[in-house]
Amino acid sequence: MKRDFAKLLIIAASVLFFLRVFSRMEGTLQEGETDLVRSAVKNAALTCYAVEGAYPSQLAYLKERYGLSYDEELYFVRYDAFASNQFPDIRVMERGAQEW
Repeated sequence: MKRDFAKLLIIAASVLFFLRVFSRMEGTLQEGETDLVRSAVKNAALTCYAVEGAYPSQLAYLKERYGLSYDEELYFVRYDAFASNQFPDIRVMERGAQEW
């Protein structure tokens, strides 16, 4: 009886350990996807600047003219352009996340 209890305890501890590891891996993957969206927006803005000599004032311009696309249901992109010759402030956040 003690052996069965010990085996059950070891199995439960192993399951909890793996659940914790997978939870951390999922968080890392989500951060990686957010970084990919941020990189796509930055690259589109830089391409626009290289081609036209100015950063666009709105994110919609990058979508229309430079083919920028991302899942708008999963990510919120804040694109603040303050001058056409200065790189815009670009922030990407997964929808439902707590803070920037």
